[in-house]
Amino acid sequence: MSPLGVGTAQNWQALLEGRSGIGPITRFDASEYPTRIAGEVKGFNPLDYVDKKEVKKSDTFIHYALAAARFALEDSGLAIDDANRDRVGVVIGSGIGGLPLIETMHDILLEKGPHRVSPFFIPGLIVNMAAGQVSIHYGARGPNTSPATACTTGLHAVGDAFRLIQVGEADAMIAGGTEAVITPLALAGFCAMRAMSHRNDEPEKASRPWDAGRDGFVIGEGAGIVILEELAAAKRRGAPIYAEVVGYGMSADAYHISAPHPEGVGAILVMKAALKDARLAPEAIGYINAHGTSTPLGDLSEVKAIKAVFGEHAYKLAVSSTKSATGHLLGAAGGLESGILALAIKHQTLPPTLNLDQPSEGCDLDFVPHRPRLVDLEYALTNSFGFGGTNGAVILRRYQGE
Repeated sequence: MSPLGVGTAQNWQALLEGRSGIGPITRFDASEYPTRIAGEVKGFNPLDYVDKKEVKKSDTFIHYALAAARFALEDSGLAIDDANRDRVGVVIGSGIGGLPLIETMHDILLEKGPHRVSPFFIPGLIVNMAAGQVSIHYGARGPNTSPATACTTGLHAVGDAFRLIQVGEADAMIAGGTEAVITPLALAGFCAMRAMSHRNDEPEKASRPWDAGRDGFVIGEGAGIVILEELAAAKRRGAPIYAEVVGYGMSADAYHISAPHPEGVGAILVMKAALKDARLAPEAIGYINAHGTSTPLGDLSEVKAIKAVFGEHAYKLAVSSTKSATGHLLGAAGGLESGILALAIKHQTLPPTLNLDQPSEGCDLDFVPHRPRLVDLEYALTNSFGFGGTNGAVILRRYQGE
């Protein structure tokens, strides 16, 4: 679920049609902010997925996770029951957690006093409660954890779930990220960092990775949840398999709290780590769903890293950023983009980079501008990079069947 729609089909169709989910902020009066645009999830009613009492007790990021987990489980056909519940786990993280609930309860505290703060305030906002609520809702009693690694959260969740299955701790995992922080305080904070686009008059053109006119990222929200399952178990039950996870890498920039290393050192390390884990030569990768947030420094740093890792092959593989359509979902981005990568492999179709009219200096790779592309794709990689210099990369392979 993203600014492009609620449900997998809506999101994938919107990506292929080149639609943007960015628009003016409607949640609150943003007229005094330098940035007044965002990627809001539209048409979502939490009561369609969560009991009314539970909606009141929990933050929006939890509602998004519960809905996306339902979509993923329904699509996978994975039934959780007494026969398997101890072997099904949950790894769902959030970069920030329940900030809307924090802001609401702070107002209540100031206006009405401490006795009016809800007893469900703390369990309704803490980051791990998305994973906890999904586990409770579906009775999944396997490994349960919640990374909080800024904008790498969702990808780390997918990679960590892969590792848990790989070492035999679980047979299946519900994994990904969720985020809902389009709030007055979050917007003010990101504006203070001067990190976001000011293209308020053309919101659908504001997220423009690698373009010479890019001026910052656009905040988005939503959830991206995938089901990972041990191959033999998936085959036994006839699961629909989109792709295989074959490699996972992690690294740190060890450089700055928010700025990327100018030469992409951490990004280089993480892509090399994922390739090593997958036992692949760089030339095997045909497509990269990039972090590509539309910031001047970040986009160029990632391009430098891709060139350093892939050499001449960097000019032969395709690279695109679906954040050009969705905006940046922060902690949910890596989960959403892992799912998009699986869809790209399944359908042998690359989603485009929108708004790439004039690539900036040094950004000279094949960025799949404007339109989707049919391909013959075997291996693909997705990157996520977060504040604090935390990095992740996952490699997927086309499922051939046996």
